Amino acid sequence: MFTADRQLLSFRTLAIMPTLFFLPPIVSFAVDPGAVWAEYPGILFHLSILFLISRMDAPQWARAAGTGWVILDVLTGVLVIHGLPTEITWPVRLAAHLLAGIWIVTASLIARWRPIQVVGTLAGSWLALYTLGSAVLPQPLLGPASILTIVWLGLLAAGYEPAQAPRPSATA
Repeated sequence: MFTADRQLLSFRTLAIMPTLFFLPPIVSFAVDPGAVWAEYPGILFHLSILFLISRMDAPQWARAAGTGWVILDVLTGVLVIHGLPTEITWPVRLAAHLLAGIWIVTASLIARWRPIQVVGTLAGSWLALYTLGSAVLPQPLLGPASILTIVWLGLLAAGYEPAQAPRPSATA
């Protein structure tokens, strides 16, 4: 049922799903910072990213970074839900963002459409660079990366084309 040559959902749908799951956490950043409820759609956001990782062109090492991002950020969400302190969860989430940046930048640069390349490079770089400077940077400075990520996902939904044509299905 779940094979690489069988597409159950369109790429557009796969790009819209994480966008919808990420909107509630983004709203919570402004109206209810640190809200535990936001971790639930956040976990769904990260899990839905796995589908994009599997469908977007990227070298295997970049896909591994993307998968590592998802694993660490889902772990962080579960840790927050179970009440672990920010002193533990925040550095784990930041490590995840470093991996996210690697995958987003790499997959974006391989994309054909220039807006995806530009916004993805900005979003991924912002995530990664914030992580590297997070010991001295204020946390609200991470906010624009969320907006850039939403815009990037929207651009993916609007016009992502793989660098290589999909392989025909052997069962078609």
